[in-house]
Amino acid sequence: MKTSTTSHSPALSRRTVLRGVGVTMALPWLESIPVWGSETVVGDDPVAAPKRFAAVFMGCGINRDHWWAKGSGSAMELGKSLAPMEPLKGKMNFITGLFNQNATHVGIHPGQTGNILSGAPLQKGSELRGDISMDQVLANHFQQETVVPSLVLGCEQPVTGYHETNFSMAYSSHISWQNKTSPVPMEVYPSLAFDSLFDNRGNRRDESILDRVGEEAASLSRRVSKSDQLKLDEYLSSVREVEKRAASMRAAREKARQRAGDRGKPLAEMQRPDDGLPEDIREHMRLMCDIVAIGFQSDKSRVASLLLNRDLSGLFYPFLDVESTHHSASHNDLSDAYERISRYYCSQYAYLAKRLDAMPEAGGTVLDNACLLFISSMWSGNAHDSSKVPVLLTGGLGGTLETGRVLDYVGKDDADRKLCSMYLSIMDRMGVRQDAFGDAETRLAGL
Repeated sequence: MKTSTTSHSPALSRRTVLRGVGVTMALPWLESIPVWGSETVVGDDPVAAPKRFAAVFMGCGINRDHWWAKGSGSAMELGKSLAPMEPLKGKMNFITGLFNQNATHVGIHPGQTGNILSGAPLQKGSELRGDISMDQVLANHFQQETVVPSLVLGCEQPVTGYHETNFSMAYSSHISWQNKTSPVPMEVYPSLAFDSLFDNRGNRRDESILDRVGEEAASLSRRVSKSDQLKLDEYLSSVREVEKRAASMRAAREKARQRAGDRGKPLAEMQRPDDGLPEDIREHMRLMCDIVAIGFQSDKSRVASLLLNRDLSGLFYPFLDVESTHHSASHNDLSDAYERISRYYCSQYAYLAKRLDAMPEAGGTVLDNACLLFISSMWSGNAHDSSKVPVLLTGGLGGTLETGRVLDYVGKDDADRKLCSMYLSIMDRMGVRQDAFGDAETRLAGL
């Protein structure tokens, strides 16, 4: 563990983690113990907060009648499906008209999804072939600075086999790709995702993480500023709450694993909740959002992708009074039922954004230093139309990304409305300069 002194307390070791038996807990930003930037803080010079990126994906498009915004800043008006973003519209950019050229005219569903973050042409047949996704380009850049290069999470099991278009269903199940032929393994179990953040291992995994680091946490709390004491207490309380929820799901997963073994079936092929995933998808999505938020707050990871549901999703929403599965409902995408689904998914994205915005950091919030992308692989599920896709960006990336705007690229030349141009612009702001990415060689004008 590296240590240094600060101008606030020369005798105080600068702890980046709390340690216990079989566990480590990274700290959030503490003003009296800066945990990022140079090892030694000179005088009162501020330490720059890290920049983060997360992609939040919804399959099968949105209700396009109610997915709109107009105006700017506090005067921005939002369509019904975007209502959950009302409190954060000043930190959001609503973007319309962008498209992924290699996802058009190739057939429906898998060919529209597997390259949503790469822009690469996808190969049909038995061999997977696309390219690295932009989140993994970022993860590779930050891998020496974070313990977990990227969080790749999902709320629905991936599926196997082939679609009628002869594309592998792997393209429908994964948006994060580590290279031309391999998706990044996606974690769908909240307990395992939680464990990865805290390096929680060994036969004491079922014991509370906070209990195991309690002595170090108490010692640290006595030696930081009062404002940092409050931040630390809030952080530990948040981790405790997430830990409790993850623990209950750990037990369910273990029972499911034993059940699958008894039946001689792979766990991933069992139906929810027999596979150990939460029966209530609302709890599953919220917990995955909380795990991303803690990962960003503690700088354990700076890159995340969250597949809220896969393309061709079979999720049900009885709490929304919707009888059809997600995919079936998307074929009537202008219905009130699908509007409720669209608004619900926006609310999950808004929940993550609000969580990050409630975390103070370096004179702002974690959200101010992040960029959250909401995206779907098509505009209309009924028409399977990917000539443009819904895009939201929230967060200012440390003041490098202007927010509170509506950016309309409808009617622009195809060369001027590429998703990959937006990705190049985002990567630039995160210190990752690329001459080209996917199908783009230029940055997105106006962003």
